[in-house]
Amino acid sequence: MKVEVIEKLASLMTAAFGLIAALAWNSAIQELFKRYFTSGGTIIALLVYAVIVTIIAVFAAIYIGKVAEKAKE
Repeated sequence: MKVEVIEKLASLMTAAFGLIAALAWNSAIQELFKRYFTSGGTIIALLVYAVIVTIIAVFAAIYIGKVAEKAKE
């Protein structure tokens, strides 16, 4: 039981740090979009941002899944 608790805590802490990193990248990328889209917060800029981030997330998830598969073998 003690090992399971430690594993779960480690997993939750890793997820928390991942969320913090994602929020930091989110802010950084939003600032880049504000710089290159002159009006700053237009709906077009936000949609482009959302599409790009979604595409990156999909490719990252696929890559991570492949690495996990290789690690299991």
